[in-house]
Amino acid sequence: MRILILNADYPRFLSWLYRRRPGLENEPYAAQMAARNASLFGVADFYSRNFAGLGHTAADIHVNNPWMRAAWAREHGLAVTEPPPPGAPAARDAVPGWLQRAVAPFKPMLRPLARKVGLSPRLDAEAETILLAQIEDFKPDLVLNQDLFHVDTRLARRIKQIGRPILIGQVGIVPSRGEDWSAYDLMISQLLSVVHSFRNAGVRSEVVHLAFEPDILNVLPPAPERSIDISFVGAVSADHQQRVAQLEAVARRYDLKLYGSGLHTLPASSPLHRCHQGEVWGVEMYQALRASRVTLNSHIDMAGREAGNARLFEATGVGAFLLTDFKDNLDTLFAPEREVAAWRTVEDCLAQIERYLADDAARLSIAKAGQARTFAAHTFRRRVEEILAFVG
Repeated sequence: MRILILNADYPRFLSWLYRRRPGLENEPYAAQMAARNASLFGVADFYSRNFAGLGHTAADIHVNNPWMRAAWAREHGLAVTEPPPPGAPAARDAVPGWLQRAVAPFKPMLRPLARKVGLSPRLDAEAETILLAQIEDFKPDLVLNQDLFHVDTRLARRIKQIGRPILIGQVGIVPSRGEDWSAYDLMISQLLSVVHSFRNAGVRSEVVHLAFEPDILNVLPPAPERSIDISFVGAVSADHQQRVAQLEAVARRYDLKLYGSGLHTLPASSPLHRCHQGEVWGVEMYQALRASRVTLNSHIDMAGREAGNARLFEATGVGAFLLTDFKDNLDTLFAPEREVAAWRTVEDCLAQIERYLADDAARLSIAKAGQARTFAAHTFRRRVEEILAFVG
């Protein structure tokens, strides 16, 4: 089959990517795509490379990358309004700040805040025209849409009309009531509660978890010395009240290194401000995890009693010792206390940090077993096999 994956990136990541490589926005489409994938941020090309590994033709489109979109349009003779240079005020303001959390493919549990404030992350008319031209040019048999915010149901119906491809949507939030999902042949989610919501709306839906790409270990720099006692990589916000409470308790007792965004939403009195190490993306994120003796995980509040966020697989995949929040389904993904450690309360979290920092053998044994489980059960190759089985 010819398989096309639609995705979107954090605007903050895009600013970082183009800032670290000046002039990238003027390079050919293929060069920009290669730089995007080489960052290893999010899912990079992990789906498409594994579909290709199974004998299919696969490609990615990053629907909210204006510089990549403009390059493709120029190379295919289409008129395009040249986007402002990366870092220019117009480029920074092109996407509202709330969208940085709402559209990222590796934060699929975040609710669509756009609906709460009456804004829409839809592509403009020109961007839609170019996207539809890209789809027409590729002629996919299957489209996997991982960005249900930019590519909404109205646009999904237009995509479905181009050769009638199998259309799959991937999302980690409960669908909006009254939305017409009939264009989709299948909706997938890492949360069973979301799957049930789609099924109740009359849409075929199945559980497909997030994953890790083992090939990245062949391209990451050498593993750094484990010089960080405790780390956390991720956002803090009003949507992460349990996470903030946990991290603040850890910060009061230990030398926590916090990598991520959202510190501006916390009061000045929060101890997390002194822990902040800035943001890390892709390669730098994996290196921070590898440098940690203990790395923490905590799901967004709306995940409820289900585990399934990306950090479960990213941390274990690179061989880090993961101390995660206990969830009812955690044992279906990892064996608690053998492949990951799990905390149930803040005090329990603090006690386990103390225990495992003092027991190198136990910590390393769990990290090794967790990595083995991820390699055996939670790779992108396994996930694309599951997706193909559902549509095959």
